[in-house]
Amino acid sequence: MIGELGLLPGGVAGPPAEGFEVAYVDPSGSELRRPLADVWAVRFEDAAPVRAFKSYKGQRHLPGLWWSSTAAGHIGYESWLERDHVMLLDFDPAVVGISSQPFWLFWASETGKGISHAPDYFARRDDGTAIVIDCRPAGRRKPRDWAKFEATQTACEQVGWEFRLVGAPDAIVVRNVRWLAGYRQRRHRVEPVASGLREAFAKPLALMGGAKAVGDPVRVLPVLFHLLWSHELTVDMSVPLHAESLVSPGVGR
Repeated sequence: MIGELGLLPGGVAGPPAEGFEVAYVDPSGSELRRPLADVWAVRFEDAAPVRAFKSYKGQRHLPGLWWSSTAAGHIGYESWLERDHVMLLDFDPAVVGISSQPFWLFWASETGKGISHAPDYFARRDDGTAIVIDCRPAGRRKPRDWAKFEATQTACEQVGWEFRLVGAPDAIVVRNVRWLAGYRQRRHRVEPVASGLREAFAKPLALMGGAKAVGDPVRVLPVLFHLLWSHELTVDMSVPLHAESLVSPGVGR
């Protein structure tokens, strides 16, 4: 069974894969449909969405576009839950590519009925491994949904991709990352302030104390938040950010 909020281990990378076909749009705009075994090495992080993000009066979901510093472009989402998860992918220093609605997965049920499913996100890590993500609140997963999620997990295992079925993320982490995301663009990397902050936090130091050591907090804090977003500096994201949060050297992207 697929674990809640868990990253499941993949199978052996590459072919063979049986019983599944994949349809996707390549960067040139061409629509392709091929056996899963033939697409395990496709750069789905560069694929265009296979279906549009619709908006209409009375809509219960709130679709939109997230500007991703990782992808240097917009990534679509269909709900605030998806927005939070694409934001967290964007914040993850190991993720180097993200796409939304990356492909259609096709297979047949035991009775021969054709079934299709488009996962919400595809992400590529810096070590070349891939993650396929579906977002669905725990209370809104119907039996038909579980069948699709389990089939998607099976397909991912066959080609060495990892699969995540995610619900609501940790609220404190989301609030912290959302705050830092406001400073994700490189225009906030101002020198010599950035270099001064890396020196000030060479050893763990309170957030505001280190900022004041470099200069006027009004000028310094946006740069500090950018360095926290880019993981050049790090802080415990599991508790709310505050003036006394301990900031330490990070690993960068």
